[in-house]
Parts: sequence; structure tokens; C-alpha cells
Amino acid sequence: MSDDLNSRLNFAVEVSSLASELILSHWRQAGLAVELKADESPVTIADRGAEQLLRERILHAFPGDGVLGEEFGETAGTSGFRWVLDPVDGTKSFVAGVPLFGTLIAVEQAGRPVIGVCRFPALGEVVYAARGRGAWWTIGGEAPRPARVSTNERLEDSLFCFTSVGGWESTGRMDAFLALCRTARLTRGWGDCYGHILVATGRAELAVDPLLNLWDAAALLPIVEEAGGVFCDWTGAATAEGGNGFSTTPALRDHVLALLSGARNASHDRSRD
Repeated sequence: MSDDLNSRLNFAVEVSSLASELILSHWRQAGLAVELKADESPVTIADRGAEQLLRERILHAFPGDGVLGEEFGETAGTSGFRWVLDPVDGTKSFVAGVPLFGTLIAVEQAGRPVIGVCRFPALGEVVYAARGRGAWWTIGGEAPRPARVSTNERLEDSLFCFTSVGGWESTGRMDAFLALCRTARLTRGWGDCYGHILVATGRAELAVDPLLNLWDAAALLPIVEEAGGVFCDWTGAATAEGGNGFSTTPALRDHVLALLSGARNASHDRSRD
């Protein structure tokens, strides 16, 4: 791996720990103020404070890099590298006192995500990857272990994770959601980045989101791929910019795509009857 990637990966893992400390200082605190953004998604001082910290540290260490964050938009760069930040992915879980929220940090090179870090502050876990270096998973103070996807080859034996029913309803894809629920062995609402990281670490076989922003997906793509899995949009393209996405194993990819397509086609056929 090049020095450019190595230095940015090491820095991303380190700075995610600093953001984690800030986020935890606000978690489960009485009187935490919650605002609604224009899209009615919640935001807190933890989201904004963590992104400010990340931006300041990144631009000091790599002044030529660009930065795109969920809360404060884009700062253009000149180096060909751009950092993509979601300081608290799963703010609804954070606000509810549920520990399944994470900090997502990605680095793009020439528009392609090449580094991904996902840290879960309340769980003491971090999973990270860079192109050609594999994916790694650390729990607490333990030594990093390889992150690898499941070897299960049957969707009928799989755990399917999703974020919220509302996303499927708002995109008109409840047909696909129900088809996946009926096919998978087990369905759980362990969503946002947590569900996708469960796939990357072999604890689930499928995580699907009908709505994803770039900052939701950019870090997941290299992590899942380096763990031996597949991250793609609902057309099958390996991209973080498709507006939706799923993480799974190579063996299940085509089955999931066929199920998504088949559910849509069946819905269209019924509407013509």
C-alpha cells in the first residue's frame, strides 16, 4: 500500500477515536438538545462537534485534501484525495440511548473510496480497511483481527438487517422488503452502519438500505469489499453514490439482486391486472 494511503488510514483510525470521546461525552446526557434538519432527520451537538473536530484535524494534517461532511458541506481540495464524514451515523439510535451508532470516515482517491473506518463509540469496536490491505476489526484493547464475511451461501439461512421500515415505504419498495423478510432465515432492525459492519465481520449475511447518502456509504464500500464481500447499489454497481445499497457475500449477491428486481416486476405486473 502506498505511503499516501497508509498515512491517511492510520490517521483516520486515530482521529476516529478522538471523535468517539467527544460523542460519548454527550451520550445519554440529560437535556440533550435534538434539532430537526430540513429533511426532518435529527441532529445534535455530538454530530456537529464531532464533525468540526474531524475537519480541523484532517485539514491540519492534510491541508491539500478535500472534505465532505454531512453537517457542514464540502471544502474543496487540490491533492486528489477527499475525506467523506458522517460523524454520527445512526443519530436516532444515539438520541434513544441505543449503542448501535457509529462514526464513518472514508477517503476517496480520484472519486473512488479507498479507505473506510467505522468506529462504534459505545461498543468499543472499530472496523477499518484500505485497498489492498484487507479489513480489520478491533474490540476494546484487543489486537486487530481480520474482518471476513460469512461463508453462508443460502439466503434462506441468512440474517437480513435493515434500518427502518419508513425508508422502504417512502421509496415504494415495501414489496422488496417483504420479499427479503419472507426469504431470509432471520430479520432484524439492526440498521445504519451497524448492519453493514455485521456483514463485514461475518455476523450477518445481508444489510439493505433503500436510501443512502454518499456519507452513509463511502466508508462501507472498501470495508465490505476488503472483508471479501460485496457492497453495491440496487442495480448491482459497486458504488457509494447510487442512492441506495446493500452489503452481502459474493455467493448471495445475484440472489439478492434477482429478488429486488423480481419483487419490483411482480408489483408492476399486479398493477397492470
